[in-house]
Amino acid sequence: MVATPIGNLEDITYRAVRILGEVDVIACEDTRHTSFLLSRYSIHKRLIACHAHNEEESAKGILGLLDSGLNVAYCSDAGTPGVSDPGARLVEYIRQDGRHRVVPIPGASAGVSLVSAAGNIGKSFTFEGFLSPKQGRRRERLSELFSRGEAFIVYESPFRVVKTLRDIAEAGEARLVIGRELTKAHEEIISGSAEEMLQEFSRREQIKGEFAILVVPEAL
Repeated sequence: MVATPIGNLEDITYRAVRILGEVDVIACEDTRHTSFLLSRYSIHKRLIACHAHNEEESAKGILGLLDSGLNVAYCSDAGTPGVSDPGARLVEYIRQDGRHRVVPIPGASAGVSLVSAAGNIGKSFTFEGFLSPKQGRRRERLSELFSRGEAFIVYESPFRVVKTLRDIAEAGEARLVIGRELTKAHEEIISGSAEEMLQEFSRREQIKGEFAILVVPEAL
């Protein structure tokens, strides 16, 4: 399970490049996306698709490759497989079979990257990932997260970020650290109260890029 860059292609480990160059087959979320990364490091391998819509079926094929003696690497489009990305069902399938090792090759993660640039957030945090697109469920989950009294991280798209920020502001008093387009050319990391961040993004005419949002309840 190979973690890949979340934006800047230099954010890949020496070990990950070596492994991708040594395996026989690379299974990936999007073959076109992974091909771009591999070409940056002059790696040419057989690619097979394994994404959210075919993961269970693809896992059977990957097990067959392993049974035939081939080494297989898996990488999602960006970041660490299984962390708000496909990969967990594949790992579960291989582990349940019990005949092959699952080896993590660690690397980039948007949530952890944001925590490293956030300052003091307390001793622990919850990684939530993407909230429900349905407002009722989103608000209910935010209420539950606030009730825990610890920092938490959510991911959001540019199309829904203002709605999510409004729901966060209504759920409770909190300090937010927002990372947009982390590690990319137009990276932006800003912080302020939930209400300030809602106002900031509400007045922007155009919002682009993927978001990681760290919510630190005021009690912390």
